[in-house]
Amino acid sequence: MIRRTFLAALAFVAALPAVAMAEAPLKVVATTGMIADAARQVGGDQVEVKGLMGPGVDPHAYRQTRTDILAMTRADLVLWHGLYLEAQMEDFFDDLGRKRTVVAVADGLDTSKLRAHDDYADKYDPHVWMSPALWRDVVIEVQEALTKARPEAADEFAANTQAFLAEIDQLDAYGKQALASVPENDRVLVTAHDAFGYFGEEFGYDVLGVQGISTQSEAGLNRIGELVDTLVDQQLKAVFVESSVSDRSMRALIEGAAAEGHDVGVGGELYSDAMGEPGTYEGTYIGMLDHNITVIAGALGADVPERGMNGRLSAGF
Repeated sequence: MIRRTFLAALAFVAALPAVAMAEAPLKVVATTGMIADAARQVGGDQVEVKGLMGPGVDPHAYRQTRTDILAMTRADLVLWHGLYLEAQMEDFFDDLGRKRTVVAVADGLDTSKLRAHDDYADKYDPHVWMSPALWRDVVIEVQEALTKARPEAADEFAANTQAFLAEIDQLDAYGKQALASVPENDRVLVTAHDAFGYFGEEFGYDVLGVQGISTQSEAGLNRIGELVDTLVDQQLKAVFVESSVSDRSMRALIEGAAAEGHDVGVGGELYSDAMGEPGTYEGTYIGMLDHNITVIAGALGADVPERGMNGRLSAGF
């Protein structure tokens, strides 16, 4: 009797690590803040997400640190963007993929919906998070990756995904309504680099970046001159700086227009390649785009809610 009791207790103790392992959240590492947010929204309590690139970080130039490498080698799942956004890290991800589950969540998008890259003939513009319609597809890719990693939570991931997609649809509808309120001749978005191409296509705006799709491309004097001429000729009143890119080129535009007798101001700071501070509304994908839509529409003459579509923006435009 004593022996049977002892063996039963021993079996119970031996089973504890397995139970704990089954209940432990999936350790997920994501490169950009936008992907990290998608993983949290879809994964809920089933995931523990670490984002590598925080506020103000430029993913075009980011290189993994030793701490990043350690986190990724210990992760259950690594999510990166793809589409040549993290070009400098691709060899690392290829190698890591032999040891860990690594998924490029934007690489599976329908290429017929993508813009050609202006520097590489066989690549595409990676800034798909600027289009809520395209980001829906990325969220679904995140759902599929999490489901493969933890199939027993498939129903929970599916429900969370549908709830998040509904929020993205609401955001898209708000963007279309707010940005259509800007006078048609003023629907021109001048930014530091060409990160808003998909945004322009979705909402009907001309987008002019000083630099190309990558912040590593050069902003030549000719390009500055061309944009100054555009600002003056079209009597545009505002340009926009970006949270993850130096405002040096935008100051050059303002000064160049002033030299031509035309007053141009900064319409506001936009989130292009990185979100806002963690723990804030702008530190989420919905808040990031709500901020951009509200700031752009307000600066260009639309009557929009000062605190955005849900009244949650931390500062008015």
